[in-house]
Amino acid sequence: MSYRADIRARKLERIRAKGAPRVLELCSGCGGMSLGLAAAGFELVAHVEHDEGAAASYALNFAKPEGLDADAWSKARDMEAVSADDLVEELGLETATAESFDVLAAGLPCQAFARIGRSKLASVKGEEDAYRNDPRAKLYKRFLEYVDATQPVVVLIENVPDILNFGGHNVPEEICATLELRGYLTGYTLLNAAYYGVPQMRERLFLVAVDRSLGGRPEFPTPTHYLDLPSGYQHARSVAMRHVPEDGRFVKVEAPKATLPPAVTVRGALSDLPFVSEHVKAPSDMRRRKVSDTQPYQKFTDLNDYQRLMREWPGFRTGGLVAGNVVRLTPRDFPIFRAMPVGADYPQARKIAEKLFDTALASMDPKPRKGSKRWEEVRAEHVPPYDPGKFPNKWWKLDPALPSRTLTAHMGKDTYSHIHWDSRQQRTVTVREAARLQSFPDGFKFSGAMNATYKQIGNAVPPLLAKAVAGKLKLLLAREPVRATIDDAA
Repeated sequence: MSYRADIRARKLERIRAKGAPRVLELCSGCGGMSLGLAAAGFELVAHVEHDEGAAASYALNFAKPEGLDADAWSKARDMEAVSADDLVEELGLETATAESFDVLAAGLPCQAFARIGRSKLASVKGEEDAYRNDPRAKLYKRFLEYVDATQPVVVLIENVPDILNFGGHNVPEEICATLELRGYLTGYTLLNAAYYGVPQMRERLFLVAVDRSLGGRPEFPTPTHYLDLPSGYQHARSVAMRHVPEDGRFVKVEAPKATLPPAVTVRGALSDLPFVSEHVKAPSDMRRRKVSDTQPYQKFTDLNDYQRLMREWPGFRTGGLVAGNVVRLTPRDFPIFRAMPVGADYPQARKIAEKLFDTALASMDPKPRKGSKRWEEVRAEHVPPYDPGKFPNKWWKLDPALPSRTLTAHMGKDTYSHIHWDSRQQRTVTVREAARLQSFPDGFKFSGAMNATYKQIGNAVPPLLAKAVAGKLKLLLAREPVRATIDDAA
């Protein structure tokens, strides 16, 4: 464990002299958080991402800093295998590791934080105990090594709300306690992306640690949009909050006021994108289409603010064409999608499928005997095999008048959680529509095939939400220090 107040003081002095805060992001994915940080005026200096497709997408969208090798910039890396010193050397940075970065951002898997425990915090200092042999702890220990090696003035962590009760632990409290031993002031909160202009009801935890010389706990952005969250989201938040101690480090963010602009809806986010029907009318064309192939927008006039932002995001502007208009070919389910009402889930979809099956049987002459091979074949052509009792939320037809529900990483395997509301198109959302719901601009490029791209999008931090958090950090970094810390150097 180390605390180099002298190094951090020099970094803060550089930032206050109008230097852009320099970011190293761990587990960066394709770059959602990085995009938000960059939009708020942060400089992207390095990132670590083990997935090759996500690392390639990152390199497609963020120019390498001057003087860095292109291959080194786009290389996929495992943070467990690569130290901060290794990274600085590979990238060819001219500054020492501890002098190279001002912000350490991370979206570590929550499993990495399991089994820390307040009583085991001493293990971080090097004491031998069972914690050291827990494989899930390795990533967290590596994270702390990065903190010690880079001496950031800000640590930013994003995670799922369930981290508030992971195996009985309020993990953010434990992380904060660990970072406070390293000279930081800490705080964490829950933010819903829909409150910050993202057309998606995505609840995420953000933890911020700032050098203690800045004085005062970290602050988080106040909402910019209003939404009355559905009861399911409100319940999930209240359950998570049960594990927050009254004297803990949770920072309460004011609820959105009804006087704010309404949250961006699914229709408001997607209605100008291409009308996609080739999966039904010309499936061979859809099979040949790549994620990178482009098509004209459906709409060019009367765009709303969100649609204009997605087309005109600085550095990612598009013309009249947009990429990512691909969907899965699942002919059995197209009639079900078409017949589903807005907001319908899988049990309703299954009832529709049963009716379609009955209609198909009634039209057959002779009618196959129930349980026969032909009867089973016809049923398989119309009815999905999933048990409605076990998969009640497997399918969902988007409500165009609301923000989308949460996009997930397993969209790469199952996009049926986001079925397009327009029954004429009878399909799930395209890659580009998923990116729009996550607030990626239309000019943002994705590397890899369709399934891998959906996964990258589902795993990402919504850029607009990251930008809101980063904007608050930028103001915080402009503070004058409450006291000189140069004498605290370890």
